[in-house]
Amino acid sequence: MVLSMARPQLHPRSGVYWLRKRVPADLVALIGRREITLSLQTKDPVEARTRYVQELAKLEQRWAGLRAGPRSLSEVEAHALAVPVYEDWLARHRANPSEQAFWRVDLAPRLWVPPPPMSAQALLDELRNPTIDSDGRRVREMEAWCEEQASGLLEQHGFGTDEIGRRRMARAVAAAVQRASQILRSFASGEYGAVLAEPAKGLPVTAHSPVPAAAKAVAFNDLLQGWQAETKPRAKTVYEWTREIGKFGTFLGHTDAARITVDDVVRWKESLIAEGLSAKTIGDSKLAALRTVLQWGVDSRRLPSNPAAGVRMAAKKGGKGRRSYTDAEAATILSAALRETNPVLRWVPWLCAYSGARLSEVCQLRVADVRLVEGVWCMVIDGEAGSVKTASSERIVPLHQAVLDAGFLKFVHVVGTGPLFAQLPPDKFGQRGGNGTKVLGPWVRELGLDEKRLAPVHSWRHRMSSLARRYRLAEDVTRALMGHSKRDVAEGYGEFEPAVLHHELMKIPALALPATAN
Repeated sequence: MVLSMARPQLHPRSGVYWLRKRVPADLVALIGRREITLSLQTKDPVEARTRYVQELAKLEQRWAGLRAGPRSLSEVEAHALAVPVYEDWLARHRANPSEQAFWRVDLAPRLWVPPPPMSAQALLDELRNPTIDSDGRRVREMEAWCEEQASGLLEQHGFGTDEIGRRRMARAVAAAVQRASQILRSFASGEYGAVLAEPAKGLPVTAHSPVPAAAKAVAFNDLLQGWQAETKPRAKTVYEWTREIGKFGTFLGHTDAARITVDDVVRWKESLIAEGLSAKTIGDSKLAALRTVLQWGVDSRRLPSNPAAGVRMAAKKGGKGRRSYTDAEAATILSAALRETNPVLRWVPWLCAYSGARLSEVCQLRVADVRLVEGVWCMVIDGEAGSVKTASSERIVPLHQAVLDAGFLKFVHVVGTGPLFAQLPPDKFGQRGGNGTKVLGPWVRELGLDEKRLAPVHSWRHRMSSLARRYRLAEDVTRALMGHSKRDVAEGYGEFEPAVLHHELMKIPALALPATAN
């Protein structure tokens, strides 16, 4: 049995992904709870996986620090931990450096410097007639901010350090922000050509690149090949993402990932917006591809940071998403399908309507995939027949009695062997689903179902979810039928027997069709 990897969990109500991790038994008393829950603050599954890996690494690092026990932090360690503070401060204010008003470069030498001693008379005069020392107040604000950042970094990395270590960490934060602010002050004066030192690394950094100038070049293709070898994505995903990152390279005029800046990614996004591309295309197809591959480079220690990490399309406000077919719309399609002789138009809508399966899963079915499983007629969604979306997509789906009554098994018998829908030529990736969309999409629209919120094929999956709620199918069985990811670890125990799946599926009654349809 193959065990599933730990993965982000989708909150059933908010739709936001979360990290849940059981606290090791030896740390429960120290941490004060048995489980860590953390919002990943995204509804994007690709971004959620990236953030999950990052947050899990931070968590493991913190636990390792707690196991090591309290110790004093060295100055070298403190400055190394403060490097992200430097990078974040520089990236946050790079576009408008003159607007950075919190950190006063001229006041930094006064941080943690005790005030000069006052005579008794001077102290008495100050109490009688207090003056407003705005610079002194700002110094205290800067000190408090550095101490707060230091506490967060120490906790994140699991340092249960002493007061000396905390003071060193706060001073390292101050030094990092001071260096970044000095660079920003040069930028605000138009001095972009100067070479300045990066904190903690001692290597030159130019205004045009956030990574060391002497850093080794990292080719786009090297990152793509490494990411592909490790994650084993679908061939179509490799093709599309390679193409999109190649377009980004053409836009930049080079293919060195180590030279990419946040500004480069923002300029690319703005150019795509100017081309009139939709927010979904830019966010899901282009930025997501670049962000994920660059993050793999960071996780693999080939890049120091991910310049695309914070670049996203603004969430679209208002409007409504896809919707499911109503009973009347479903009846229109299924009735029309009964009159068709093309097997794709005749059977694919029926199989989608009574299973909620994805179009690609249905179009790639083979005769051998329709068979009796423990006495129940099923279609088997098998990765050997073609690419599947996730590990949960490989499953058995009982055939609804309505599909059997319509004569589907007779059709399978006539085909005899091989693909059920050989009329659909496979694309360059060996998949038939794309060509299935080209056949079914226009056909459904010609039936008068041309509302934009209806997806000619995918609305069947929405409908199955709606029917599952209407007829109160068990939630875990519904997810198993539709190939959705398991909600939690407990749901991964045991198997979904065909009889159980069939029992729940048959709670959905056959749709009444017009008499002329038969």
